[in-house]
Amino acid sequence: MKAGAAEAPSIRTALGGMDGYSLVDSGNRFKLERFGDVTVIRGEPKAWWKPALGEKEWDRAQAIHEEGRGWRVAKGCPREWTLAEGELRFRLRLSDTSKHLGVFPEQSPHWRAIREAGAAGGGRLLNLFGYTGAATLAAAAAGWEATHVDASKPAIAWGRENQAASGLGGKPVRWVLEDAVKYVRREIRRGSRYEAVVLDPPAFGRGPGGGVWKVEHHLPELLDLCGQLLSREARLFILTTYNIEASSLMLHNLLSDLFRGRGGRLEAGELALRHEAGEGRLLPLSIYAAWRAG
Repeated sequence: MKAGAAEAPSIRTALGGMDGYSLVDSGNRFKLERFGDVTVIRGEPKAWWKPALGEKEWDRAQAIHEEGRGWRVAKGCPREWTLAEGELRFRLRLSDTSKHLGVFPEQSPHWRAIREAGAAGGGRLLNLFGYTGAATLAAAAAGWEATHVDASKPAIAWGRENQAASGLGGKPVRWVLEDAVKYVRREIRRGSRYEAVVLDPPAFGRGPGGGVWKVEHHLPELLDLCGQLLSREARLFILTTYNIEASSLMLHNLLSDLFRGRGGRLEAGELALRHEAGEGRLLPLSIYAAWRAG
């Protein structure tokens, strides 16, 4: 359908996953996952139901993240290891400061969309709030000239590690340590244009200069600015958020405004993972909206 048309939005459940990863089970606001040879338990606020598996299976986890205490790691469990996703390699890490390991498997549908759009001719891709670079490296491997922006110095360093581990050191990737809004404003002044924009803004954050980001206040402005960066040959725009108070319909409405009159296809929905246990149960993890040309 055309963006901005008065039809009901296309709401989808996009199933994610990656090589070597399994969502074993979830429930009681936790999830049991396997990343390669390492099984972990992490908090998951969206898992309101009861686990499908019993305590015996959950007790086999090698690492458990406890809110406010960090990771409790069994003897012999590595603190760092590598996980493959096609041609990409991601360095995973049990960090002292976060429950996150360095990659979000549910976002793999976005990586596929980036690869598909890259096969149509490449161009310049901007990844805002890029974290450790999964989307950036999927873009680089698919022929995009990728620019990765994040306000976290450790995240930028981690992304560079992933680039080296993936054998993509020779690909045109720019790693930019900067506040996303400031960077986009500067790119507009420079007259820069991109054929794709990907962004995964946090609900709340602070930039390198101490500036405060609140998604409900700042996202509409940022989207308008990103719209000014799109070239006439733009092919892809992906917006993801993990804000539990937002909805995919909200994101659909935002992109419908942004792409009104451009044509193309607009969809919105949830990113989810399928359980090994639980008779096909799905764990919803984030919401997204995406625009594709043509």
